[in-house]
This record gives sequence, C-alpha cells and structure tokens, in this order.
Amino acid sequence: MQHIDKIFKLHNLLKHRRTPISGKELDKQLGCSKSTRQRLLDDLRYHLNAPILCDRSAGGYYYDREDPGYPFELPGIWLTAEELQALIACQHLLGNLAPGLLQNEIGQLRDHLEKLLNRLPGVKSPQLNRIKILSQAYRSRNDELFLTLVQSLFNQQQLQIQYHARSDDQYSERQVSPQNLVLYKDNWYLDAYCHQRNQPRTFALDRIKSATVSGQPAYLLEPDTLQQHFGSSYGIFAGTPEHTAILSFSAQAGRWVADECWHSQQQSQWLDDGRYQLSIPFNRHEELLMDILKYGAEVEVVAPEFLRELVRQQAEQLLTLYHQSIPKM
Repeated sequence: MQHIDKIFKLHNLLKHRRTPISGKELDKQLGCSKSTRQRLLDDLRYHLNAPILCDRSAGGYYYDREDPGYPFELPGIWLTAEELQALIACQHLLGNLAPGLLQNEIGQLRDHLEKLLNRLPGVKSPQLNRIKILSQAYRSRNDELFLTLVQSLFNQQQLQIQYHARSDDQYSERQVSPQNLVLYKDNWYLDAYCHQRNQPRTFALDRIKSATVSGQPAYLLEPDTLQQHFGSSYGIFAGTPEHTAILSFSAQAGRWVADECWHSQQQSQWLDDGRYQLSIPFNRHEELLMDILKYGAEVEVVAPEFLRELVRQQAEQLLTLYHQSIPKM
C-alpha cells in the first residue's frame, strides 16, 4: 500500500470511529510499523491540519469533536493510487468513445491526473497504449452538432433539426424534445419526442444535418414510457414489441450466443438435440434480420413465419447472385 493510500485509510479509520483507536490496532489495520504509523499521524496532523488527539487513558487516537474544523475532510480531490490509475484509464476510454470531442478539455484532465499520480513514489502511470478499442462500422459525426444536442438534452429544451432518413432518402424538418443520447454499436443516436408525429422516435446522429436549440421547454416522457418504447423491443429503432422471434442456433454457434445478451427480456434454452434456442421480442424486423443473416446456416428462424420467409428470400437471392458470378468453363 502506498503512503498516500495509508493516509487515506488512516483518515477513514478515525473518521468513522466513535471511540479512540489504539496504536497497535492502527498498526494492524494499516499493516505498518510503529514508526511508519507515527509518520502518517504527523503528516495528517501537521501537513493536512487534521484535529488528531491522543489520550492513552481513553484508549488511543481520535478526532477532536470540539475542534472548529470538525468534521474534518481531506482537502481537494483525494484519490488512491489505484483510483487515479482507473480514472486515467476511464478518460482514455472516453476519448475513444467520442474521438475529437472535447479533445483539449479531456487532454488537460489527463495531464492533471498524471501529474497527481507522478507525485506518488513507486506508482507508474498506466500504459494506455495497452488498452485497445476496435470500433466496427463507425460512422462519422459532427462534434459541434453533438455538443448542441448535449446542451439541449441537459437544459431540457426543444430542438429544430433537419433529418436525412436512410430508409427513404428524404429530408425533413422536425421539432423534437430530446430524451436520451444513446451509444449503440459504436454509433450515437438521439431518442426524442417528435412533435410532428406526436410520438417517440430515434434519430441517428450522423443523419442529423443541422440542429438549433429553440429555447422552448422540452416535453419529457415518463421513465416508464421511455422504457416501454425504447427498451422493450429488439434493436435501436424499437417501439412496442408485436412479435417474438424464435431462433435455433447450432450447437457450435450456441456456445457463443449463450453468453450474449441480445435483449433484456430474451428467453433461452438448450434443446435436447444440442441446439440453443433464443426468443426475442421485436417490432421492426430490419436490424434483427441483418443479425440473423450474419450467422448463415448456423441459425434457423423457427417463428414468426414472415421473418422465416424473409430469411429464405435473402438466401435465394444470395444463391442466385453467386450462381451468376461463377465463370463458365
């Protein structure tokens, strides 16, 4: 345990006791010698102005409750070496989740944390190059627009947005009330109440072409309503579930899928023939269909019939495509 960590632990021992604690008990709790304990007490008393008293007849050391500085707290941000290392690692993760966003501010925070860590003897700064984040299918994002959405979300104000939908390649102007920002499969989405459609909608941030804070108070949905709409069905474009997909995976694929959570309300079981069956509530089928197809012949759609038919049509189109591409001998 580092010196700074022992001071932190000593403070908590004294802070949370109603009776004095003996020197021997302190040595045991801190795992240190009598001389080290004395240095810790001196640092806490004289360098950090802790109101420590020692009364052997009363049983040892305690914080003076009559002192004007009581209750005493350690000054500033007081973190253990492990907490500082973890915080620097979290900052690194944040920078990778939103590359370019608040780059200067995050960099300044990292530098400050590393300076605090470097003051601790024998503690190494974390080697952040050993933490790798491999993004897949990451789409570009406008950082200035992202900050506008965050401002609107936190200040609970409506937004005027221009949206370019992929589904029909159409542009539209929307007045929306932000509800949540969601990071899903390496991309950001805005859950919002659309005032044109009078219902909750999800907007991909990379398809929002412009956004202006209107200044009008946002219409906020109840948490249960949000959960019912955005969290009850499979995928990012959720809605109230109207179907249940029953998927049977091969024994080999099942060993991976059994350890995955596709949805919070999924149900699963191992079948007698060794296959793994997964049941998932869903509303829109598009995203689920893509996730099924990536398993190829390792998964069979048992129900509903329309989803099974969609997979069959895709399989036939693939077969036709690859038959056509085979060169004639």
